[in-house]
Amino acid sequence: MTSLELICPDWPLANKINVCTTTRHGGVSTGPYSELNLAHHVGDQLSSVQANRALLQQGLNLPTAPTWLNQTHGTHIVDAYDLSCQSAEADAVYTNSVEHVCAVMTADCLPIVVCDENASWVAVIHAGWRGLIYGVIENAVTTLAKYCRPSYVWLGPAIGPTAFEVGNDVYRIYTQKNPHLARCFAASCNGRWCLDIYAAARIVLEDCEVNRIYGGDYCTFSDAKRFFSYRRDGATGRMATLAWLK
Repeated sequence: MTSLELICPDWPLANKINVCTTTRHGGVSTGPYSELNLAHHVGDQLSSVQANRALLQQGLNLPTAPTWLNQTHGTHIVDAYDLSCQSAEADAVYTNSVEHVCAVMTADCLPIVVCDENASWVAVIHAGWRGLIYGVIENAVTTLAKYCRPSYVWLGPAIGPTAFEVGNDVYRIYTQKNPHLARCFAASCNGRWCLDIYAAARIVLEDCEVNRIYGGDYCTFSDAKRFFSYRRDGATGRMATLAWLK
């Protein structure tokens, strides 16, 4: 077991909110889940996942255990105050309480943290290509806008623009929804497309008038030493992106 290795945003809110993404280092899992797999549903031993979650909570000195969601690649967002969200099917969670830790798990999909300038409210979003185009970002921003002005965003580690190959069906869905999203695709040599999910998220966020966007410069697929990647490995673990208010 090695110590936790974390990816943290380089942004002006570091003294107001805690935000980080775990890497695969710092846990007890073995095999394809080595080391810090935080997901129950991927085939890892339950005891290892529970131990990893305990190490995470202790290593980060979290106020409570993270709010783990049952992610479905959908668009639903839940309030962390709702205790039932511990087993809710959702792909985003939000709070204004220092007693809740919002979290999503990823292994290529895009984790997104959204908050206001004062970091009084925060949402953490799991955005795969389906959730992104069908509205999970818009739902999260609209929900936060009831309480604050969402203005800051951090894009956590996800699959990079040269590695995320998709078919013509995905290209059509994106460009029919928003023609500007065509610039997020590059033709590959086999008649398919490479999707820049970071660029797509930026376009959606800017359409929501959220313009202070940070991050978006990692590739989970190409960095096997640091990140889990479902597209690269199939059987693999999951990282977590967490946010909790100070």
